[in-house]
Amino acid sequence: MALTQRLEFRQSQSLVMTPQLMQAIKLLQLSNLDLTTFVEEELERNPLLERASDEAPGEAPAEAGQFGDGDEAGGHSDEPGGGAGEAFEPGQEEWMSKDLGTRAEIEQTLDTGLDNVFSEEPAEAAARNAQDAAPTTYTEWGGGASGEEDYNLEAFVAAETTLSDHLAEQLSVAFTAPAQRMIGQYLIDLVDEAGYLPPDLGQAAERLGASQQDVEGVLAVLQKFDPPGVCARNLSECLAIQLRELDRYDPAMQALVEHLDLLAKRDIAALRKLCGVDDEDIADMIGEIRRLNPKPGMKFGSARLQTMVPDVYVRPGPDGGWHVELNSDTLPRVLVNQTYYSELSKKIGKDGDKSYFTDALQNATWLVRALDQRARTILKVATEIVRQQDGFFTHGVAHLRPLNLKAVADAIQMHESTVSRVTANKYMATNRGTFELKYFFTASIASADGGEAHSAEAVRHHIKQLIDSEAPSAILSDDTIVERLRASGIDIARRTVAKYREAMRIPSSVQRRRDKQSALGNVLSTALADRSRNTEPA
Repeated sequence: MALTQRLEFRQSQSLVMTPQLMQAIKLLQLSNLDLTTFVEEELERNPLLERASDEAPGEAPAEAGQFGDGDEAGGHSDEPGGGAGEAFEPGQEEWMSKDLGTRAEIEQTLDTGLDNVFSEEPAEAAARNAQDAAPTTYTEWGGGASGEEDYNLEAFVAAETTLSDHLAEQLSVAFTAPAQRMIGQYLIDLVDEAGYLPPDLGQAAERLGASQQDVEGVLAVLQKFDPPGVCARNLSECLAIQLRELDRYDPAMQALVEHLDLLAKRDIAALRKLCGVDDEDIADMIGEIRRLNPKPGMKFGSARLQTMVPDVYVRPGPDGGWHVELNSDTLPRVLVNQTYYSELSKKIGKDGDKSYFTDALQNATWLVRALDQRARTILKVATEIVRQQDGFFTHGVAHLRPLNLKAVADAIQMHESTVSRVTANKYMATNRGTFELKYFFTASIASADGGEAHSAEAVRHHIKQLIDSEAPSAILSDDTIVERLRASGIDIARRTVAKYREAMRIPSSVQRRRDKQSALGNVLSTALADRSRNTEPA
């Protein structure tokens, strides 16, 4: 076999991930907040990018005192600078330049003394009037900002006090020794937003180089801070702290707090036996437990909630269909300043500067195109989702159809990965609420009679309706729910029903029976007590 060298020409196609293509793919999966942040960074980085103004080019806002032609403006002057604001009434200049004569002549003309007409000097009168007048601008009230600029209303809002700050203020008063303050601040930093400490504080003593007794002593003081129940290590300790604050932590209540698992299981008989009380006392004790706060730290909102802004609006159309439109408030508007680039290209002489501005122009152009393509793609995907899920918008969740990414991608002739990126972190405002675009993609569940498949979300909605409508004397088990669903034409396994039920945080049939019977017993006891109270002789 001989080895020889030769030249060959081959033609092939390959996908090259250019920086511009990677940028376009990245923009697709960004949310509206992340996209705004990205565009703001590009505006600071690229000198050829600028925000698109809503006003027309060359249009200046009208200023106060500026009038157009016409009689309403009081006429106009043809002389230079003789605008409407500078026009005088006829004869005004002659009157001002006329000599009024001596003081005696003026008094004779007015038929009274000048002191009666002008009781004060003009400067003194103006100063007194300005002093008596009410403040008209923000600076006169002591705002400190320029009266011509809009002041920030958020400057008047008080800062939100966090749980950590609230505890730190009490710590500075409770302890004077530096070592105790250091231990207390370390424990405060470990408190979560619900007001709880980790169950094991042994590592805290090791890291601080303090004894376990010192840490326990500081913790005992922290647990007396406001709000009551804070710095507890578990729910039982949190409730015990609040009961001590109310002077209700007797031995019977202590036994109840130490066996909260029996209270969760509604095992009232075992609790009554452990506490050594009768039915009326155990009911009162449970009522006191319910009035306590299991998460005392939640009243100090440590996490700020971000308002969800929809990317797409869906409204009923005049023809009975649905009108899909983008939310223009979430779309950043940027333009490429071609005029600035043209002026610079004539003056720049260095090759390095020319290449920099050429790259800046190319990046700015690509960003504008990528933003436009992103908006068009989102609108196209949202329109197809609305077309596929027309039954949901018309009739509700029960008519949600099974849908996957491939069905939408094939309909709009795009790749599944593109549809997946578009539906990530995007929301749609509809007549039935605001949903993430991924909400409309659900798995299919076969029909029991061989008909059209059912959506998994519709099946979950059906399961919830069955459980909500069950009677306290006839609680539906998972097997019974499976039979009801198959009678409705939905072929589903029992483990799938259990999975959907647990995902919706619905307890089992045993727990639901206890809860509903306990609630029914409370209602009956209250009704009997009211009846006996009404039948007592006056």
